[in-house]
Amino acid sequence: MIRLYLAPFAAPLALAALAVPSIAAAPQFQTPAPIAYLKDLSTGAVLFARDADRRMPPASMAKMMTVYVAFDLIKRGELKLNDMVTVRPETWQRWHGPAAGSTMFLSANEQVSVANLLYGIVTLSGNDACVVLAEHISGSEQSFTERMNRMAGQIGLKNSHFGTSNGWPDNGVTFVTAHDLAELADATITNFPQLYKQFYSRRDFTWGKTMGGAEITQANRDPLLGRVAGADGLKTGHTEEAGYGFTGSAEQNGRRLVMVVAGLNTFGQRAEESVRMMDWGFRAWQAKPIAAKGKQVETADVQMGDASTVGLVAPKALTVTLPAGLAPELKARVVYNGPIKAPIKAGQHIADLVVSSPDVPEQRLPLVAAADVGEAGFFRRAWNGLTSFFG
Repeated sequence: MIRLYLAPFAAPLALAALAVPSIAAAPQFQTPAPIAYLKDLSTGAVLFARDADRRMPPASMAKMMTVYVAFDLIKRGELKLNDMVTVRPETWQRWHGPAAGSTMFLSANEQVSVANLLYGIVTLSGNDACVVLAEHISGSEQSFTERMNRMAGQIGLKNSHFGTSNGWPDNGVTFVTAHDLAELADATITNFPQLYKQFYSRRDFTWGKTMGGAEITQANRDPLLGRVAGADGLKTGHTEEAGYGFTGSAEQNGRRLVMVVAGLNTFGQRAEESVRMMDWGFRAWQAKPIAAKGKQVETADVQMGDASTVGLVAPKALTVTLPAGLAPELKARVVYNGPIKAPIKAGQHIADLVVSSPDVPEQRLPLVAAADVGEAGFFRRAWNGLTSFFG
């Protein structure tokens, strides 16, 4: 069953300062983007959503999934950044020239490191680099897309499917939603912070040579880089079918936002709307503290443990996202599946603090166990059973 605890606006939540009566109308945002989504990753609050669960072709935003798979293999030691990869002539033949879209300008039989392929994918949106990396990892692009789909399921992408490693149009086999793209961005940033920092914020990258022998430098198409403070990723996409889209992220003063726009008509419109939405997210909304790191918020019942309850504490400083300049009355409740069965490890995520307010999105913040709780011994189990029998 679900146990709900209503938390008062007083200790231990220290919400009293925020519980000032006022009208808390959510800030409004207008955009021509037919699909748009903006989420505050720091609190989980969805600040804007328009058709965020509609299936759509991702174009090159699908490359985020290819990069995620590679990052996961690197983290587990199964792929190394300095591994050298040979460009197969058949792959080069398929993915070079104007008909191949964006490329890294790889050459047949060229040796290139995994790190440089990742720069070619993220910074240059190289369709060739995606397929070369996919073939290196799984032997064929088809086998690699099977790995992509397994990984997508593991990280909770509920409405996405990948038929190519680079998002090339494939008659609807490949599809995503804005919601899933934001979740993918979140997982990338959270699970691979160092790799994300290394690869996603580069302004340009040089690879390949012109017919005259000059080096080719291409700029990152990310419209936020250099225009929004704290911008550091992620990926643009464009095909005739998909229109112009972008999944982006930025961090300011400890707040990280992730945004998705899709279906826009021009390169310039994508840039303008991306900057407007991210600026609005930071200006129109603010973070308010709820509980300090380590603060005990509640207790939870424990079943078959050497203690009957366990404290629920904040694993980090907990904040909620609210309209800037307003202090709406907040309500909070602690939610967990209970009673929770022992054993429990200190720091284990076992409950959530759910904070809500009129016209402001409900926000769910994690709570963890304050201490280890071991399994009860024989006599403790017998005593628990006896007290339960007599109520």
